[in-house]
Amino acid sequence: MTTAAERMTATPNGRPPPRLHLQPTPSRRTLLDGGWWPRSTDPVTELPQLILALNEDHSPVRRVLLGPAGWDSHPLRIPVAGRVRFVWFTAQPAGLLFALRSNGDRIDLLVVPPDTHPATARAAMALAAQPANTVHAPDILTAVTAGQPPPTEPVEETSWEAEGGHL
Repeated sequence: MTTAAERMTATPNGRPPPRLHLQPTPSRRTLLDGGWWPRSTDPVTELPQLILALNEDHSPVRRVLLGPAGWDSHPLRIPVAGRVRFVWFTAQPAGLLFALRSNGDRIDLLVVPPDTHPATARAAMALAAQPANTVHAPDILTAVTAGQPPPTEPVEETSWEAEGGHL
């Protein structure tokens, strides 16, 4: 188990670790394997951190499929450990990312927009990482905000990290 201090530790390139919430045990029977909340819409900055985090405990990611909506650019190759190819499909929902590993496994992630309120983002990532989740990625943000008043107080990112945000 990692501590809050370990989660706040910057990566070798000086950036904080990705805001990523994964199921404890991956399963092919779930809709999503977790959620990711990038800090910006720059794929060259955000995607390498995600790939490095996903590679930590499993077979390396070799291909990432995502929709171009919501991203500043659409590079096919980004400098990251190993050879990772990025495929941009216009039909792919903006809130969904598939990462294909070299062993054939696939990780399906909800992508929470960077400007999402922290409480909403945390709730969406937690729902996406639940093994019993039946809500599809494009509908998760709506599901977590349904019936809730709009957030009024900004929540510091450091409080998210200290309250259980983890890899």
